[in-house]
Amino acid sequence: MRAALAPGVRLLRALPRDSRYRGLTLVLTFLSYTSYHLSRKPISIVKSQLHPNCSALGPNPHNDSNSSTWCSWAPFDGDNYKELFGALDNAFLVAYAIGMFISGIFGERLPLRYYLSGGMVVSGLFTALFGLGYFWDIHVLWYFIVVQVCNGLVQTTGWPAVVACVGNWFGKGKRGLIMGIWNSHTSVGNILGSLIAGAWVSSAWGLSFIVPGIIITTVGIICFFFLVEYPEDVDCSPPLHHVSRTDSQRAWQSSVDHSNSPKEPAEEPEAISFLGALRIPGVVEFSLCLLFAKLVSYTFLYWLPLYIVNVAHFGAKEAGDLSTLFDVGGILGGIFAGLISDYTGGRATTCCVMLVLAAPMLFLYNHVGQNGIGISIAMLIICGALVNGPYALITTAVSADLGTHESLKGNARALSTVTAIIDGTGSVGAALGPLLAGLISPTGWNNVFYMLIAADVLACLLLARVVVKEARGWCGYMARQRGY
Repeated sequence: MRAALAPGVRLLRALPRDSRYRGLTLVLTFLSYTSYHLSRKPISIVKSQLHPNCSALGPNPHNDSNSSTWCSWAPFDGDNYKELFGALDNAFLVAYAIGMFISGIFGERLPLRYYLSGGMVVSGLFTALFGLGYFWDIHVLWYFIVVQVCNGLVQTTGWPAVVACVGNWFGKGKRGLIMGIWNSHTSVGNILGSLIAGAWVSSAWGLSFIVPGIIITTVGIICFFFLVEYPEDVDCSPPLHHVSRTDSQRAWQSSVDHSNSPKEPAEEPEAISFLGALRIPGVVEFSLCLLFAKLVSYTFLYWLPLYIVNVAHFGAKEAGDLSTLFDVGGILGGIFAGLISDYTGGRATTCCVMLVLAAPMLFLYNHVGQNGIGISIAMLIICGALVNGPYALITTAVSADLGTHESLKGNARALSTVTAIIDGTGSVGAALGPLLAGLISPTGWNNVFYMLIAADVLACLLLARVVVKEARGWCGYMARQRGY
């Protein structure tokens, strides 16, 4: 007797063809960028193990040395260890920022599936090479710097490719909410990266890098076999990005008039140039805003576990686990920002309000966030939501909106370039944040937080022109509703 068809298969068959492929695209791109962030996070967890508090581990077992840093990993055993950690972060982030401006151009001209999966496999290799420094007993700074630079360049293949794929499949309608939920891959990757790195940080920190390297390589291979770049490739309907009622009627009439005519292959539009992408309204403003928003986010990404160790005096694993709450808040903030911006139509205003609220919350977290575990948990979630909400919205829904802007007249071959410009500019801030934190932290953590608050305020001010434009649009809409 043959068994009934599996419930999951029946559910898939009940879904429309387009929905199945859209769901597959969302899942694969989600897993892809989750693995990218999963492979970036270990360095922030391992820092505290490269230069731990050796006096807490008992007497020095090396009788030939009176050093108080006997348990540290050279070359990070000196008094300048914070500057060296900053150099490691900066090596990755500067390479990432430079590579991002070039990556989008390649992403528009190469098959996205090859570009994405190939980049993930190579990124897995360089992530694992950093961890192999532990097993190969490498103690020279240049090795870790070179690996970080190479990894930073290769990881630029990820973001333009995944945003372009999602933008190709989803129109503007509920893009903010969909991409807000989808963008939780950043925080999920950070959380998983923290937990995986924390599992080995105290025993064999090299595995904190090797295991994430294996994971991103595996996901890259899966994407190579299953990712679909364009709806047209599998005979699905492309989404509508900017189509008014009149345009829809005109398109319908045109299809009726030519329904019996032989179809001619449509000429594929040329990919947009770098300068052409900069001329799209809003690209410059959102790019500069993201520079400062990402400065704050990546400072937390790379320095929060060490801050918790120094201020709250937790161990490396406990600090890493606690820092994941910032990313939990980031998931909630990204979803909330997408939902509100869809409802109001005000992407810039949503970002601006969250940035304004983030500044005082950062001040409060630094001063009262370590007064108790309950307060610390609540403050980390709130700060994560307010800091990562605007960052998530700009890098996803805003980038997709601008990459399919009505000024492009239907040319969708701008998504990767626009996304790369916005995220590349933001990555300059991502490189500056950890570098400045490394330079400022010896003067006190208070000064680091003052720097972060100033960056939040500047990010808000850079969106002022777009916010005013949105406000005028709302006023005009209300006037028309009232018959003025």
